[in-house]
Amino acid sequence: MRVLGIDPGLTRCGIGIVEGSVGKPLSMVGVGVILTPSDLALESRLLELDRAINEWVSIWNPDVIAVERVFAQHNVRTVMGTGQAAG
Repeated sequence: MRVLGIDPGLTRCGIGIVEGSVGKPLSMVGVGVILTPSDLALESRLLELDRAINEWVSIWNPDVIAVERVFAQHNVRTVMGTGQAAG
């Protein structure tokens, strides 16, 4: 099974692929960070995340996608941006 994992973030979005099967250890297949400049408009940043994640899906053809849940932060603006990045 191949899993695409996403650690959502508006400025830095972590992304990685692991592969494994029952009774065997997981192996890291690919890992990266999607960067979006903070001076870009929010909609442009979200579109860039969408484009980059879709590229990973096309390249690696994962069986499932796991997105890390956003946890509460004190900075409301950061929480909103991260929440939008998480989809």
